[in-house]
Amino acid sequence: MFISYLIIRLFTLPFAFLSYRVIHFLGRHLGSLAYYLIPKFRKRALSNLALSDLGLSNACIRKTAKTSIQSLMITCLEYPKLARETDISRIALAENPEEANAIMAKGKGIIFFCGHQSNWELLFLEGTSRMHGVAIGRPIKNHYLYDWIQKIRQKFGGTIITPKNGIKEGLRGLKRGAFLGIVGDQGMPDSGFSSSFLGREAWTSPAPAMLAYKTGTPIIVATTRREKGKYRIHYSKAIYPNPDIPKEQEVDRLMKETLCLFEESIRKRPEEWLWIHNRWKQQTLDRIKRPYRQDSLALFLSEDEKLIEQLPRLRALYPREKITIFVPKALREKILLQEEIHSYTHLSEVLHDDFRFKLIYNFTGNFRIDRHYKKRATQVVAHPKDIDALEKLVRNA
Repeated sequence: MFISYLIIRLFTLPFAFLSYRVIHFLGRHLGSLAYYLIPKFRKRALSNLALSDLGLSNACIRKTAKTSIQSLMITCLEYPKLARETDISRIALAENPEEANAIMAKGKGIIFFCGHQSNWELLFLEGTSRMHGVAIGRPIKNHYLYDWIQKIRQKFGGTIITPKNGIKEGLRGLKRGAFLGIVGDQGMPDSGFSSSFLGREAWTSPAPAMLAYKTGTPIIVATTRREKGKYRIHYSKAIYPNPDIPKEQEVDRLMKETLCLFEESIRKRPEEWLWIHNRWKQQTLDRIKRPYRQDSLALFLSEDEKLIEQLPRLRALYPREKITIFVPKALREKILLQEEIHSYTHLSEVLHDDFRFKLIYNFTGNFRIDRHYKKRATQVVAHPKDIDALEKLVRNA
């Protein structure tokens, strides 16, 4: 771990002495390299964009995915620069802090909900340069690297708390009039709360709404965008909880209104959001092994009718995931599942320019299908003989 940390620090050290504009220029070019050299990132971004309801053409999907990875690269390269930064106002500006300032001036706390847009680190740094604040941050495996990042995040007096202590420490912070920052756009299939997000069911922690309801604290959605080498932060109107409404109902309302506001900001600038995250995963790893835990899969069937009889077992294995079925035309009417189904006579009819499929189960034995979709967004291809073999392959039990 220390060697990895040392390599990263040595590689990024020169960036601490460059201007932000130069860092952004280099980040775009290195991000382009990452787009082509790291297929896992490229494919997940392409697939997520294709599955969203943004309605982008394939050309726009490619462009947006590439720009999103460039944006991530810029963020990574800015860490050593931010470590040396003494005046965050040189790089980040809150456009409309008036309502948030007024709330904090009364000694009341705020829950800032944010996500992975442009450089999301600027939200906490800019906020704690003006206000007392804490934020929930998930640790990374390399503790040397994490300690360095923690020092950057806390350099203006803010405090980062772990998810394990998030509720308890978050409550303490709110009670003493600090703000609580929560990055809430990550997929959490064990959270118990889901809603539509960019046109697809997504699982999200309801912690922001639960804390708001418990304390009477408003939620403000904080978004950020990159413009001309600098960052602009925008705050939504405060969303106040209504204590007269039953808790479950009000938590649901608060979360959906919060996510809707954040979703709107992504629609305006989709290229600055982190599309490489597995945002729409539907199951936990105790059920399905990691390579097969994909939210969109395609099934290519042969003329074996026994497979069709076993399809309900596949749906039980993937109860919420997007499943697309390609089946020989003669067997089309035998499939009773309510899925997206394409019938074909010749192989060429299934080779679409489609980025949606992260996982393919190919029962045809024809490897042209594998090669075709791996060149697009498919990450994993399996050739099980039947559904029994498929279940043994993917179950984590």
